[in-house]
Amino acid sequence: MKLFDGGRAPNPRRVRVFLAEKGIEVPLVPVDMGALEHRQEAVSSRNPLRRLPVLELDDGTVLTESVAICRYFEELHPEPALFGRGALGKALVEMWQRRMELNLMFPVSQAFRHIHPAMKEWEVPQIPEWGEANKPKAVEFLHILDSELAGREFVAGDAYSIADITGLIAVDFMKPARIQMPEECANVRRWYQAVSSRPSASA
Repeated sequence: MKLFDGGRAPNPRRVRVFLAEKGIEVPLVPVDMGALEHRQEAVSSRNPLRRLPVLELDDGTVLTESVAICRYFEELHPEPALFGRGALGKALVEMWQRRMELNLMFPVSQAFRHIHPAMKEWEVPQIPEWGEANKPKAVEFLHILDSELAGREFVAGDAYSIADITGLIAVDFMKPARIQMPEECANVRRWYQAVSSRPSASA
């Protein structure tokens, strides 16, 4: 088993944080995305979308998409449960994981990909207006999240989950996307301080 890893890119990091929370070690194959190595044969032959991370199992089976990879490891190593417990708990984690991905991580990534000069060769065509249009979407959702976090410790309830991992990665990615955390979002700031202080956050 080996994990083709893209360093500080959001989705590869999401898997590494998940694995760190589980205490699972998987051999990493570093891929320099800055040098566009993810577009070369080693990755493209395993994932025609030429995106990371890519998990190759011992029998040659390939898994891509960060949440799918995390779910695979959740099934192999159920504890600690990062996809929720019981029917309702799992549904709540799924709901909030989806919300964090679509309403925070996606607009942050679109702002970065369409505004940052380093992404000009990656995002063709790069549309700065689209990047700018996504900034307020992320900020609007942070206000919604702030209201939700007034009544609980973590995104999907009282236990840390993959929804928190996605949120952590998205908030960290706001800096290169040039999106400011709203000062008034005190609950989000409290939550972010807690999740970014976990040892896994440095994975």
